[in-house]
Amino acid sequence: MPSNSPFPRTVALIGIDGSGKTTQAHRLAETLAAEGIRASYRQNAGGRHFVGRFAAWFGRPDAEALVGRRAMLVIEAVLRWGAIVRTLLYQAFTGSTVVMDRYAFCQYASMRSHHAKPRAERRARLAYRLFPPPDVTFLLAVSPQVAQERIDRRGYDREELSFLEDADAAYRSLPEFPTFVVIDADGTADEVAAALRAHLPADVPVSYRHPRATALLVTSRTAVLAFGSLLAGLAALGYQLLEGF
Repeated sequence: MPSNSPFPRTVALIGIDGSGKTTQAHRLAETLAAEGIRASYRQNAGGRHFVGRFAAWFGRPDAEALVGRRAMLVIEAVLRWGAIVRTLLYQAFTGSTVVMDRYAFCQYASMRSHHAKPRAERRARLAYRLFPPPDVTFLLAVSPQVAQERIDRRGYDREELSFLEDADAAYRSLPEFPTFVVIDADGTADEVAAALRAHLPADVPVSYRHPRATALLVTSRTAVLAFGSLLAGLAALGYQLLEGF
């Protein structure tokens, strides 16, 4: 991005499991905030890890073993849809830059890597169509072998190498792939963080810097965002269940 471009209001980090999305999204938001930029971390997860924790309680190896592949894709699509609505509402109310951990592209790649039918992705794209593309989308490109090693080190789940390879291919097969800024994520966390920051403008106008909000304003915004997220989730759930996969 040219240094004289307007500073992006929406930045998304996407990539396969083990690529470092969450770590780097947190770091980038903290780096920007330390520079005085109005920036915050937002997660747009699909709930697969959360459902997987329930699966473990019932002695199942993962979320799909508990609810089935088709149902998990529906749950994931609905939860991510609601999370993105909440994130974009937050950005609209605060006017800040949001660094998003995952975005709609992650849902499309998930469907492809889990071998959903093409019509399922078409319906998901229809539901997600109201969301504008991020100003900048970083694809953290990590080799599947490195990703698997990282997943094993964190210790709370496991992914087969063949699935990680399928997921990597799924991201690269998306029609939006040419618009992504591809970052080599095989390096250290510091190296990746530096590469991400280097792709954003260095000089930030004063209007982008963060004023201190009042407690009343924060409370009001939180209530509105929570209610909006609930309505969005219910609407998406109804749509997905009526249309089906």
